[in-house]
Amino acid sequence: MRVLRIPLCLSLLLLTATNSPAQTATGLPFTLKPLGHGVYAAIDDAKGDSGANAGFVIGDDGVLVVDTFENEKAARLLLSEIRKLTPLPIKFVVNTHYHLDHVAGNKIFQDAGAVVIAHKNVRDWIHTENLKFFGKDIKPEQKAEVDNLGAPNVSYDDALTIFLGGREIRVVHLLGHTGGDSVVRIPDAQVTFWGDLFWRKTLPNLIDATTSDWSKTLSGGEEWSKRFEGAEVPGHGDIGTIDDVKEFGGYLVDLRALVSEAETKKKGGDDLVSAVLPEVAKKYESWEFFKYFAKSNIKDMDSELRGAKRKPGDPKTN
Repeated sequence: MRVLRIPLCLSLLLLTATNSPAQTATGLPFTLKPLGHGVYAAIDDAKGDSGANAGFVIGDDGVLVVDTFENEKAARLLLSEIRKLTPLPIKFVVNTHYHLDHVAGNKIFQDAGAVVIAHKNVRDWIHTENLKFFGKDIKPEQKAEVDNLGAPNVSYDDALTIFLGGREIRVVHLLGHTGGDSVVRIPDAQVTFWGDLFWRKTLPNLIDATTSDWSKTLSGGEEWSKRFEGAEVPGHGDIGTIDDVKEFGGYLVDLRALVSEAETKKKGGDDLVSAVLPEVAKKYESWEFFKYFAKSNIKDMDSELRGAKRKPGDPKTN
């Protein structure tokens, strides 16, 4: 079994950010995986030292980066790896959503000349919604870290096409994980970066999720697979296939059904968790982050189904 650090996005608020990740034997807190046609995925190491996955595309006249990890040291190491492969300027960064583990290295790339692009909600939420991950007793240095995050320079509403010379990159807003999520598609390489809309064999963070929308988003996977029969890069977990995307979608459907059934039996609170957890474990206990997210997933799904769940951008509630 892999030894995992508690993920920074963990909604149980047992986390602190770090600027000094450990490094693997290769000297990197991630594994750089070439996906062909100048596209690379940077997969977080077994200890979670980068916090999440990232990646980049080398085009004809520049580079586009997808997400920037949970700490600046990992981001600097990613920048260094890119420089080993190409002298082309790093023109763009796309943030797939606002969560701290995907955006904390933004300034490293902005200082290198990149323009950060994200859905409009990311710019609205990056300095506000990230505060909740540190809890009510947030420390001054933690608040300062959130305040100093590099906000997107460019925002969009529904979809955006970026060209690196002749290379086309499509950025599309899809619903589900946070309300401000982007998927990045590289058609000529048949690669899709999903951000946290896809967690490969890994339980997700549902703190901001609307799973009814998320399931609709993932049900389009079969249609997308006809156009992009290639690598599906998750926000967490190793590179997958369209079948892995469908399997993850199945988790959300199963969880919704199990929680809904428990609610019909008038169960709530800890009793509901106790009733649903063993059923979830039958199929998904081997997935990463199970012990961190299984109970909170059940509670978040219960809140969503009862219409009691706070969404990003809603007034703060304690």
